[in-house]
Amino acid sequence: MYQKIVAALDFSENNAQVLSSALKLANNNASNLHLIHVVQPITEGYALNVYSKNFLAIEEEALESATEQLSKIAEAEKIPSDQIRIIVGDRAGEIRKLAEEIDAEVIVIGSHGYSGQKRLLGATANKLLHGAKCDILTVHASEI
Repeated sequence: MYQKIVAALDFSENNAQVLSSALKLANNNASNLHLIHVVQPITEGYALNVYSKNFLAIEEEALESATEQLSKIAEAEKIPSDQIRIIVGDRAGEIRKLAEEIDAEVIVIGSHGYSGQKRLLGATANKLLHGAKCDILTVHASEI
């Protein structure tokens, strides 16, 4: 059984599978589980300041929505509120950062099952494999 687990949720149809797998690894002890959702910066790649206010408003809305969704999940599973994190940044980097910060033993993340060219584009799960200092469980989701 793992004592410190990070479950990275993306609010896709795979969330339930990822959360279920993380809870199994925690022996259904929600106090061992930390949830994270990372909002990718919308302004990334745009240098024009004229657009930044609109982009920042969209990011703020995404953060608010993510906070509401993740809080509901945490409440339903009885995960302490201080063990959820919603942040804007690089997904793989922020997930690794949280795992290192809490000295996590495993990261649980969904894999959308991409292969070939889509995989070469750098899925978060694939990026996590390079540089994480703990185990990683990818929960395979069937393609839709």
